[in-house]
Amino acid sequence: MDERVRRKHLDELAAELRGRLVERRRAEAASGGASLGPLPDAVRELVDEDAAILEQPTRDRLCELILREAVGLGPLEELLADTAVEEVMVNGHDRVYVERAGRIERTEVSFASEQALRDAIERILTPLGRRVDELSPMVDARLEDGSRVHVVIPPLAVDGPSMSIRRFSAVRPGPRELVELGTITEELHDELGAAVSARRSILVSGGTGSGKTTLLNALSAFIEKDERVITIEDAAELRLRQPHVVRLESRPANVEGRGKVTIRDLLRGALRMRPDRIVIGEVRGGEALDLLMAMNTGHEGALSTVHANSPEDALRRIETLALMAGVGLPHEAIREQLGRGLDLVVHLARLSDGSRRVVEVAEVVRTAGSVGVRELYRLGSETEGRPWAARH
Repeated sequence: MDERVRRKHLDELAAELRGRLVERRRAEAASGGASLGPLPDAVRELVDEDAAILEQPTRDRLCELILREAVGLGPLEELLADTAVEEVMVNGHDRVYVERAGRIERTEVSFASEQALRDAIERILTPLGRRVDELSPMVDARLEDGSRVHVVIPPLAVDGPSMSIRRFSAVRPGPRELVELGTITEELHDELGAAVSARRSILVSGGTGSGKTTLLNALSAFIEKDERVITIEDAAELRLRQPHVVRLESRPANVEGRGKVTIRDLLRGALRMRPDRIVIGEVRGGEALDLLMAMNTGHEGALSTVHANSPEDALRRIETLALMAGVGLPHEAIREQLGRGLDLVVHLARLSDGSRRVVEVAEVVRTAGSVGVRELYRLGSETEGRPWAARH
């Protein structure tokens, strides 16, 4: 029998047996008898009764399928078990893509129906205290392993529920591992380490999936162990190895529209917590102004990331985000704060072969009435290998 046909038949049988399991468990609960036994034991008993004709390996596989549909992530379990998978993208119940080594490919995995996909989404969000429905059709969440989840359902998602899971391993690569991966060169490793140790404020820029958070986490390894570090993120992804770390995470509003805590709120609070270093996962709003103010009032050595196409664009984006704070500061004042507070911009790119590389490092310089960047390093140019960390 063709493997695809065999898998389809097993999925259909698993769905049928799962329906029987639900009915049986409900009946047992309604009867008021003895407490329900462990779910895996109930699944095994059901499979042995109703599929006894099948071989033992097939029955074992049936048990796995039923359990993953009952308490797991359904068909996505096998994809998330693959350590090479960096991101899972679900475009409706019948189209699932993954990213491996920086390349996107379609899989043969699919959900039996749109309702099966919605059930899996509910199983992801419910333990996290999040919900998604027609009133709130879009939600962000973080799994226990730090992976980010973004869900959009109809009416916003026209072709059915869409879900993206960006995976993060429990152990992030350090600076030395990034050299081995080719993300940074040996010279960059030493220069960036010296820059962090010298308490230079560094902004990591790049596009989506270029490795900004990974590099930010690696740069934090150069922070001295006796420093008090406060991290601020929308979803806690950073894994700092220092002993004195306070991790803060923003919170969206609840279903009643209350309880929202923004990155900007957390940054203001962090400044009262006697930080030696402030690390912000990503600047994407009015907190940019508060960060610039902090860097100009004694909080040197800050680290953060921003979405941008180049170091020059990163500065312009920080300016724009600072204006979103709505305090009425003129452009000139913000540029002055930017030129005095930020030292370096490290720009990453994902190349055509899927690899992620630091392609440019620039120093922030003040010019007549404005602020710009001066190239210190560019991949493949004569600046490669030239020391720059100690420049002021």
